[in-house]
Amino acid sequence: MSVLLLRLAGPLQAWGSAARFVRRTTENAPTKSGVLGLLAAAEGRPREADLSDLAALRYGVRVDQPGTRTRDFQTARHFVSGKSMPLSERFYLADAVFVAAVEGDRDDIHRLHAAVQEPVYLPYLGRRSCPPAAPLDLGVRDDVDLIGAMEQAPWQASPWYRARTRTQGELTLLVDSLPGETPELSLRDEPLSFDPRHRRYGLRGISSRPVTAPDPGPARQPYDHDPTSVLGTA
Repeated sequence: MSVLLLRLAGPLQAWGSAARFVRRTTENAPTKSGVLGLLAAAEGRPREADLSDLAALRYGVRVDQPGTRTRDFQTARHFVSGKSMPLSERFYLADAVFVAAVEGDRDDIHRLHAAVQEPVYLPYLGRRSCPPAAPLDLGVRDDVDLIGAMEQAPWQASPWYRARTRTQGELTLLVDSLPGETPELSLRDEPLSFDPRHRRYGLRGISSRPVTAPDPGPARQPYDHDPTSVLGTA
């Protein structure tokens, strides 16, 4: 088994599992359907494509910096008729940082890693209006399981956040429950089809556990990040 690690950080993120109609909510951490959608887009899969191989990957996310929930109130007019559309609320996570991971066969994980390094479609953090503030790629860990890889990955939070929470030193892991394990939470978050004519999601069991915050490693230098610069040509 191998594990692909992704750093999900940006000014805004939005990961809805039950968002419908005029109220678009967000979960407190990236959803499996959202991250698998990002990977499918990186590979250039059409929305009607079979997702069974991606859905079979074990998924987990580590909350490195939980961010702040933010509400946006939107108005719009119909493009053709000019009539006012229903008012809508949209919720986001501001200034959050997560480490997301998928575990699977070595060849599959390395294929997805190559797609993340040179994606066909632009990556975004749950909604198209939420581009990543830094490269997603944290690399592949071979011969280690999902939880082991996430426990060892350096803490990705911003320096100001690490300084503020230095005495806590504990992060939360949210992972797919194993067969036979009683989940702590169930979300309709297992993607079965991204076809816009009939999107379908199954229930996903989630378990949590605390982990000690790993060493963040050397301080990263600030840099400009353009997510479009890594788009592939396929």
